[in-house]
Amino acid sequence: MKHQLRLLFLIIVFIAGTAAQSSAESSEENDIDLVEEGAGESAENRIDLIDKVVDHHYLDFKPLVTIELPRFFYDDGSFHFHRSTTALLNSKPDLFTDEDYIDADPVTKNGEIQPASWNIVRTDGTPVDFDFSITSHLVFFWIAALLTFAIFIPLSKKYRQGVGRSSEPKGAFQNIFETLVLFIRDDIALQNIGSKKYQLFTPYLLTVFFFILFMNFFGLMPWGVSSTADITVTAVLAICTFFATQLFASKEHWKHIFWFPGVPVPIKFILLPVELIGLFTKPFALCIRLFANMASGKILIFALLGTIFLFSDLFGPGIAYGTSWVWVFLTLFVYLIKALVSFIQAYVFTILSALFIGLAVDDHSEEHAH
Repeated sequence: MKHQLRLLFLIIVFIAGTAAQSSAESSEENDIDLVEEGAGESAENRIDLIDKVVDHHYLDFKPLVTIELPRFFYDDGSFHFHRSTTALLNSKPDLFTDEDYIDADPVTKNGEIQPASWNIVRTDGTPVDFDFSITSHLVFFWIAALLTFAIFIPLSKKYRQGVGRSSEPKGAFQNIFETLVLFIRDDIALQNIGSKKYQLFTPYLLTVFFFILFMNFFGLMPWGVSSTADITVTAVLAICTFFATQLFASKEHWKHIFWFPGVPVPIKFILLPVELIGLFTKPFALCIRLFANMASGKILIFALLGTIFLFSDLFGPGIAYGTSWVWVFLTLFVYLIKALVSFIQAYVFTILSALFIGLAVDDHSEEHAH
């Protein structure tokens, strides 16, 4: 029961951290219809490429459908909720507008104002106080959470019934996940944290591993979004590891931070700022490593496919069609590599988290005696 409560608590922390998306993120989103005349097709393609990796206030299932997500924000002492950005722009009274419509006439369709930048501001151009709107990255984060529950709640029921404990696991489904769970427990948690305290952190490490793995794999699906390509998501994950490390740190850990034992006093003052900086560089490295790997892989895939259209503009359709097989083959190769990287990055984040936790909770008294 304690493990289940810890899992639920971690999920709530993750969701709460990612739900507060700042309005600055959405300002990076662009609509191709608003590209100025004369900007050229290269600028439009560049916007297209960036548009594939930034966060959105809609789910993009083009050419089938685009599903707008609800807008929820706090401004001027009151909360505002609208079922979509389009509904917000066409609501009365006209308190808010799209950022791109401050100095330009709005684009309309069937008599309705259409979103442009998707960044909502007051009609005078000042930003709203707090934007808590649901975004595409957050939606797929929630899907990863639901998938984790859907997989491990039935598995936990089987174990409580004795399947996998008093008898062998049954079915490929249970065997596959038991292999991964045992790998995280024995080869990551136990090896890096130690036999005394590894059981305390195993639920957290399992949660982190499968959350990241599912979010990474969603980015490989058609119309899917990799939430780990959003630095706010990876930052929340890294912050959770930071607090798990510091809250359960041993006294010896803090001695090594503030008054490094076994060295001359002048050196202690030199090591103090270095150790303090080290407290924050570790979660920062976790955050940037995961974000950069997942975002760059997606950009590379679209860049390779976009080379076909670039060649068509530069050399004509004949050259583009003749060389398209090369770019498709390279894209497929990178796609397979990205599938492997998705698993590796989940593993790397988990094992580094276990390593940082193990270094913090370890008792160095025996080492000093030696």
